Amino acid sequence: MRAIVYTETGGPDVLKLVERPEPTPGPDEVLVRVAVSGVNPTDWKARRGDGPGKPLAFPEVVPNMDGAGTIVAVGDGVDRGRVGERVWLWEAARHRPNGSAQELVALPTAQAVPLSEGASFDLGASIGIPALTAHRCLTVGVDGPAQLGPHEFDGQTVLVAGGAGAVGHAAIELAVWSGAMVITTVSTPEKEGLAAAAGAHHVVNYRTQDTEQAVRAAAPDGVDLIVEVAPVSNARLNQAVIARNGTVAIYASERDDLTIAIDPAMTTNTRFQVVLVYTMPATAKEQAIRDVQDAMAVGALRVGAEAGLPLHRFPLERTADAHAAVETNAVGKVLIDVE
Repeated sequence: MRAIVYTETGGPDVLKLVERPEPTPGPDEVLVRVAVSGVNPTDWKARRGDGPGKPLAFPEVVPNMDGAGTIVAVGDGVDRGRVGERVWLWEAARHRPNGSAQELVALPTAQAVPLSEGASFDLGASIGIPALTAHRCLTVGVDGPAQLGPHEFDGQTVLVAGGAGAVGHAAIELAVWSGAMVITTVSTPEKEGLAAAAGAHHVVNYRTQDTEQAVRAAAPDGVDLIVEVAPVSNARLNQAVIARNGTVAIYASERDDLTIAIDPAMTTNTRFQVVLVYTMPATAKEQAIRDVQDAMAVGALRVGAEAGLPLHRFPLERTADAHAAVETNAVGKVLIDVE
C-alpha cells in the first residue's frame, strides 16, 4: 500500500511517499481504508519537532491525526458487524507511528467513530481535532454547559476569536447549534463572509472596526465565554468585554508570554482555561465525541466554502504541499485525497 512517512524531523521535504506492507488489526483494533486525511497544525509541528534532524520516537512515522474512511477488517474483541462501516478518525498518530496519511491504518476501535448517514468523508476528515477542541473550549465555562446540544447555551453569548479558522469555524457551528448568540472576530473581508456563512450572528473585522465597541454593541452585558486563539494580542480586549463570571478558553497562542491584569480579572471573577485536546479528561472527550456525533447527524457541522470552511485538496503524493499549506496559514481546511 502507499503511505507517506518521515524518518527524521524537519520541513515538509522530509515527507516521502513509500510502499509499505498492509497492516493487520490487533486485538481491539479496526483496519480502516482511508479515503481522506485531514491536516492540522499539530501535524506539521510534530513533523518539525524541536528542530531538523532530531531523532523520532519511532523509526518511521506516518503523519496526520484526523481522517475518514471505511472499516475493512477488525481484530479480536471487535464486533465483526463494524466491517463496512464508514468512520471518522481521531488522534490516529497520537503516541503511535501510524497516522492517516496512508491507504490503510490500524487503530483502536474507539478511535474510529461511525459517520452519520449522509455525512461525507470530507466532513469526517475535518472534525477530529478542530471539533473536539472547540467542544472543550465551549464546555469549560463557569456557568456554561458541560455538554452541547439544542438549548444548552440559551441566553449566553460566546465570542470566537478567529472565526475563519478550523477550530473557530467548529466553535461557531457548535455554539449556534446549542443556542448561544455568537460574535466572532476576523481580519479580512473574505473571512467576514466565511464567518457569516458558518452562522455567526455578529462578525467584527478587527482591522477596520473598533472591536471593543462592536462587541459591546452586540453584547452590552459582556460575553460569557471567549474561545481564544491569540490570547496575548487580545488580552486587553478580552478583559474589556468579558461578563462577570466569564471564561476565556485558550486553545492556541501566538507567543508564550501572556500577562494577565489581576485586578480587573478579579473584579469580574474571570476564569482562564487552557485547552489541549490530547490531554483533556477522558470523560470530557467521550462527551465531546457524543455531542459531535449528534451535531453531525442533524447537519449542524458542515464544511465547504458555502459553509464557511473552504476545502483545499491535495493528492497523497503531495502531502508535503498540504503540510506547507497549513504551515503558511491557508484559510480553510486542508485535505489529502488518499483513495
